[in-house]
Amino acid sequence: MSVYLLGTLDTKGHEAAFVADAIRSLGLEVRIVDTGCIGQAIGIADVSREQVFAAAGTSLAEMAAQGDRGVAVAAAAGGARNLLVELHGRGEVSGVLALGGSAGTTIGTSAMRALPLGVPKVMVSTLASGQTRPYVGGKDIMMLNSVVDIAGINRISRTVLHQAAAAIVGMIKFQPAELALATDRPLIAATMFGVTTPCVLRAQRILEAAGYEVLVFHATGSGGEAMEGLIADGLFAGVLDITTTEIADELVGGTLSAGPDRLTAAACGGVPQVVSVGATDMVNFGPLATVPPEFRHRKFHVHNPTVTLMRTTANENRMIGEDIARKVSGSTAPFRVLLPRGGVSAIDQVGQPFDDPQTRTALFDAIRGDVSADAIIESDHHINDEEFADLAAATLLSLLRG
Repeated sequence: MSVYLLGTLDTKGHEAAFVADAIRSLGLEVRIVDTGCIGQAIGIADVSREQVFAAAGTSLAEMAAQGDRGVAVAAAAGGARNLLVELHGRGEVSGVLALGGSAGTTIGTSAMRALPLGVPKVMVSTLASGQTRPYVGGKDIMMLNSVVDIAGINRISRTVLHQAAAAIVGMIKFQPAELALATDRPLIAATMFGVTTPCVLRAQRILEAAGYEVLVFHATGSGGEAMEGLIADGLFAGVLDITTTEIADELVGGTLSAGPDRLTAAACGGVPQVVSVGATDMVNFGPLATVPPEFRHRKFHVHNPTVTLMRTTANENRMIGEDIARKVSGSTAPFRVLLPRGGVSAIDQVGQPFDDPQTRTALFDAIRGDVSADAIIESDHHINDEEFADLAAATLLSLLRG
């Protein structure tokens, strides 16, 4: 097995050679993949750019003839992804390290995101100090800020690049066997937000006492995205999707969307699930001053200086309810939808700023309209009441045992 080192060898060749030498000096084999297209590469590649573009279903000559950098980057990303997936399937990949600016980061992380959780992944990038979610997604990718541009070996780049080599070697050499993803307890995925924490933590205790291991995902967009990916990978026996707030952000325009495929993996994959409507009373934004102008007339709650919550309207709740109903109704496995009539979050209950029974009714009616009655369980309790948490856990256990 080898570390696969990805880089555009026309612009990052000497830096890739430096990192490869560092990895070898630390005792691991390395294979260099050239993901460049236009310029002349130094001759150190173990996997040529011709092979990369062939894996993308095109050719280097065709890409060069087009002369479109964006098209070439997209093709290189697809080719690198396809190659690494094939090589990993043959047991040849111990880890992946890539170097780059915007193009190299796009190519490298595309390949990394296609690999399973637990495969060491390090991306040395000029973009690592900014918004990294488009590159990391829901995978365990380590982004290392290059500090200076990756353009030569100097007193700063030498340090950073050697740190990257040491990081990937350390991840591979010092991974205890007990940290492997295999477990003797079946896994359950659960979703939680600060405003649904009491419910999820109590349900987690009940499920773990029943012999399951519960992995809780923070419903902040990337959390839901990660969970959906792992469900699709077949990791979970069941899902306790209490907190579907990311759907509100996707439909209304908040900052914590998990994308349009949120709440689809379990339904498509035949995984039993219990779904509720936790925190669908809110859409998330950053500091109050960053809220888009079209929303300035709405009802807000400043959660903290960096998080502003906007109350969803009745019309928005109808959209959210219809989206939830459409997705769960296509499930190939047993499911239940739990509706807490007492409120859907810590700030949606009597005396709290988002309490709005009429808006909750709009949400619930939309779900009732498209989900069969025998798949809906309604409760007079608030979502964070112990009785509701007990009901959620018991319902999932009955599906898992059923």
